[in-house]
Amino acid sequence: MRGRGEQVIHKTLVVGPLQCNCVILGCEKTKEAVIIDPGDEADRIVSEVKSLGLNPKYLLHTHAHFDHIGGTKGVRAAFNAPTCLHAGDEDIYNNLPLQGQMFGMKFDAAPALEKKIEDREELSFGEHKIQVIHTPGHSPGGVCLRLLNADELLFSGDTLFRQSIGRTDLWGGDYSTLIRSIKSRLFTLEDDTRVYPGHGPHTRIGEEKRKNPFLS
Repeated sequence: MRGRGEQVIHKTLVVGPLQCNCVILGCEKTKEAVIIDPGDEADRIVSEVKSLGLNPKYLLHTHAHFDHIGGTKGVRAAFNAPTCLHAGDEDIYNNLPLQGQMFGMKFDAAPALEKKIEDREELSFGEHKIQVIHTPGHSPGGVCLRLLNADELLFSGDTLFRQSIGRTDLWGGDYSTLIRSIKSRLFTLEDDTRVYPGHGPHTRIGEEKRKNPFLS
């Protein structure tokens, strides 16, 4: 795919028992990259990034549930890239071991949160930019990440799925807030915007407007 005249490297790894979509985005020209939601299998993520010859600039998290941050410690140890999360999910992030206990899994504490990302903030990697869109509801600090290029992509975390939405029965979840976030922040994007959720197959904004039973 093309962006600002340069190739965007786009690789998805499905990781962990909950099959989280960990996304690697890289600038073909500069080899700077971002890693979105390193949820598990840190060694595999690190190996893939190195095989692509990329230099991660940020570790970006759409939210702080264990299946999206479980591999962060190992990935952070391998690369000099700060951990990034919206402040609304900081408490959840800092309670990774407790999250694991609730689901019968064991995790060490997550690495220190190094950068708090904010709504509408733009983060650059090489010749490309990602914009933060705060979409609370699945969690208080949930965000979607919008790749700003001629062929816009949206990485929606657990906010929006193909013909579904994120669950709202976990810490800080709220159904009405989630629906409002999707309709006011995501459905204002172009219908042909491709959406890559935190789990499952990709979709498009227009398709979700027409076919998503939670939002039609």
